[in-house]
Amino acid sequence: MKRTLMISAMALAACTLATAQVKEDFKPASTNQQGKQYPMVNSERVVRAQVTAPDAKYVQFDIGGVKYDLVKDENGVWTGDTAPQDEGFHYYQIWVDGAATPDPNSLYYYGASRWGSGIDIPAHDEDFYAVKNVPHGDVREVYYYSKTNDAMRHCFIYTPASYDTDLTKRYPVLYLQHGGGENEYGWAVQGKTGLIMDNLIAAGLAEEFIIVMDNGTWSMPRPAAGAAPQARPQAPQGQRPQAPQGGQRPQGGGPMGMPSGWADGFMNTLVNDIIPMVDAKYRTIADREHRAMAGLSMGAMQTKSITMAKPEVFSKIGLFSGGTISVDEANSTPGFREAYDLVFVSFGSRETENPRGGVDPGKITADLKASGMNAHYYVSPETAHEWQTWRRSLYQFAQLLFK
Repeated sequence: MKRTLMISAMALAACTLATAQVKEDFKPASTNQQGKQYPMVNSERVVRAQVTAPDAKYVQFDIGGVKYDLVKDENGVWTGDTAPQDEGFHYYQIWVDGAATPDPNSLYYYGASRWGSGIDIPAHDEDFYAVKNVPHGDVREVYYYSKTNDAMRHCFIYTPASYDTDLTKRYPVLYLQHGGGENEYGWAVQGKTGLIMDNLIAAGLAEEFIIVMDNGTWSMPRPAAGAAPQARPQAPQGQRPQAPQGGQRPQGGGPMGMPSGWADGFMNTLVNDIIPMVDAKYRTIADREHRAMAGLSMGAMQTKSITMAKPEVFSKIGLFSGGTISVDEANSTPGFREAYDLVFVSFGSRETENPRGGVDPGKITADLKASGMNAHYYVSPETAHEWQTWRRSLYQFAQLLFK
């Protein structure tokens, strides 16, 4: 008993020593449930977590691919600090005696193929998605029937503030896709799409347009019973999401290699069900010149696959952390150069530090621009494969659309 108390006292002392140099200006995270004080974040972007679990033997806070040991006090309350985190949104979870669980203090977000905890680390440039006293549009929750899937489906649709006041106006449309392990909630919630657009429009920096955020989740086909699994093919050059640097866990993601026709299921749903539904229910400008598609990671790969197959449907492309379009691809895809008047490519700076196979997405995009296409390249400073990269990417991309 004395030995146990001594070990606990030493652990608590070590924790106290480790946090002695931490700046004590912690504030509750904006992503906490109402009235919950923890987790907290300080000005150095250190997260302080606290969990009540009096019967647990050990508790850890898992964020950015690193597990931090928490220390229990005499009341069974476990507390601990992390290393400084990147700005922006991160998924996290609590480990209690080896079992992963959401934090009861956090709001829940869908990522890593589950509903779990998330935290927003204050960013130096967060003003572009802050809640302001400006005209606000709506993010509408929409259910619709898909003939392609013979099923009801669900999406979110952003409409600008003017949509319900100027009933004569028609709008262009952006179809915006999430990453692997996420769903249609990603852009609507983690991505803060509505706030980004409201602020851009209010500042006169972007045109008004509708944004459709649907579920593009797909799965690898399973081999027949008794059949050997096929080797997963590699993604085309410049397509692979880059591994985050500094021990960061990917915050959304996509497949490292795709089978032939991997995006056809969502392409058929998009072209045959989603776009007709949106054009029928909303005041859209229903032609390819006023229709764009973009996505992050897996969603960027879907965007590339679908837009290159359907130049008669779209005219603008945005690829966030999910590949590039080379001169050779543009030249060899029938109708591509004639159809597309905007190609936007972006990555987080840490994604580009060690590009796979030496592929430089900036150079590929610069070559595309030099070949005569309206191509733009953006790098999000000091971020990896994560939501702050993609929020910034949407902010930049939206300013170029439908001008």
